[in-house]
Amino acid sequence: MPDHVRDKGMMRDIPSNLKAVCMRFVVQAGSTASFARRCILGMFRLPRDTEEVIRQMDELGAKSLPVVGTTGFVTGLILAIQSRPVLARFGAESYVPAMVSISVVRELGPILTALMVAGRVGSGMSAELGSMRVTEQIEAIEVSGTDSFRFLVVTRVLACTLLLPLLTGIVNVLAILGAYLPAVTEMHMSWQLYFHRAVYSLWLRDVIPAILKTAVFGFIIGVIGCHQGYTATGGTSGVGRASTSAVVTASLLLLFTDMVLAKLIVVLWN
Repeated sequence: MPDHVRDKGMMRDIPSNLKAVCMRFVVQAGSTASFARRCILGMFRLPRDTEEVIRQMDELGAKSLPVVGTTGFVTGLILAIQSRPVLARFGAESYVPAMVSISVVRELGPILTALMVAGRVGSGMSAELGSMRVTEQIEAIEVSGTDSFRFLVVTRVLACTLLLPLLTGIVNVLAILGAYLPAVTEMHMSWQLYFHRAVYSLWLRDVIPAILKTAVFGFIIGVIGCHQGYTATGGTSGVGRASTSAVVTASLLLLFTDMVLAKLIVVLWN
C-alpha cells in the first residue's frame, strides 16, 4: 500500500480513536465517582469494622513509616542546603529555619507524603484486591454472607483517610530535624535558636489547613487503589495493569487536587 494512502487512513482513524479515549475516560470517571460515593456512605454507616480498620492502619501505616520518614528527613536536609546560599545573597541567612518549616508544613510535607503513600499503599491495595477478584475470593466472601465492599474496601479507605494526617505530621517533624544539620554545621546556629525560629514562625493557618487536606489525599489514595483492584479483570495481567493504573491515576489526581486546595486555602485562610 502506498504511503500516502496509509497516512490518509491513519488520519481518518484519529477522530474515532480520540472519541474512544474520551468515552473510556468518562466511563472510568463515572465509575470512580460512584465507587467514592459508596465509600463515603459506608464510612458513616454503623456498625464499623473497627478491628479491621485498626489492622489496616497498622499494615498500611507502620510499614510506610520508614519510606516516608526517610523522604521527609532528606527533603528538609536538601532544602536547607539549597536555600542557605540563596538567602545569604540577600543577608537573610537567619531565615532558613522559618523558610524550611513553613514550606514543609504548608506544601512539601503533605504532597510528598501523599505521593509516597500512593506509590506504596495504592499499588499494594490494588494488587491485593485484584488478586482476590481474579481468584474469586471476593465472591467467596459474599457467599458467606459478609458485605465484601464494607469489609475490604471501606476499611481500607477509612484507614488511609485517618492515617495520612498522622504520617504527614511525622514527615514534617523529621524534615525540620533534617534541616537542623546544615544549620548547625554551616551556620553554627544553636539548637535553641534554630527550633525557636522554626516553630514560632508557624501559625495555625499554616498547620491546620495543611493537615486537613491530607485527609482528602488519603481518601483519594484509598478510593483509587481499591477501585482499580476491586474491579480488576483479565487474570494476573489485569492485576498488574490495575496496580500500575492505581499509582499513575492517584498521583495525577493528587497533584490536581493539591492545586485546587492550595488556591482555596489561600482564599479562605489568608
